[in-house]
Amino acid sequence: MCGICGETDFYNRAVKPETIKGMCDLLAHRGPDDEGMVFLRGDKFFEIKRPFPTHLGESGFEVGLGHRRLSIIDLSEAGHQPMSNEDGSLWIVLNGEIYNFQDIRVQLEEKGHVFKSRSDT
Repeated sequence: MCGICGETDFYNRAVKPETIKGMCDLLAHRGPDDEGMVFLRGDKFFEIKRPFPTHLGESGFEVGLGHRRLSIIDLSEAGHQPMSNEDGSLWIVLNGEIYNFQDIRVQLEEKGHVFKSRSDT
């Protein structure tokens, strides 16, 4: 089981990194193997991996995503989340298991998509 969290700025109240970090800390029991966060503003992203800095710096983000990982399928660091597509324009955090992920992967590879892990994300 993993833990995911996120916040979106719908009401012109910027997402604060400290809020997402606090959510990740509360989910530590669900994913002891890894943790990560990403913050989005416009077309820019700021990814933070463990160990987190003591001061998370910038603020004013439109989206923040957090993930606590329990490694089951791909045990390597390549399964780290949040995970993005090739150009960083799409981001995902996933909790669960996609049972037919290998079939879906083949279909997506045939369409030219490139994968950087062997996980189901």
